[in-house]
Amino acid sequence: MIMSQSGTDKEKRRKEGIVDLSKYLDKPIRVKFQGGREATGILKGYDPLLNLVLDNTTEFLRDPDDPFKLTEDTRTLGLVVCRGTAVVVVCPMDGLESIPNPFIQHDG
Repeated sequence: MIMSQSGTDKEKRRKEGIVDLSKYLDKPIRVKFQGGREATGILKGYDPLLNLVLDNTTEFLRDPDDPFKLTEDTRTLGLVVCRGTAVVVVCPMDGLESIPNPFIQHDG
């Protein structure tokens, strides 16, 4: 009986992901990675760890002299899986949308 109670406690403690990418499925997004890489592609899938599947992906190549500066050169990659631990920023290609700060504690 105690074990089943602790199992339900763990389920209650499990937090829901604060990033909802479902509205961007099958739409173009731009992704920035740790280390300075950037890519655009059509979001085909994702998981709670922010692993992303992008199709028709294009990587923006970096300047050899300054690895954090992008050039106009691109490289077509096609279908790729992006590891969530390397993802820094995900933004839609069709504009920005303001969201409330998910880290502010609301009383209630």
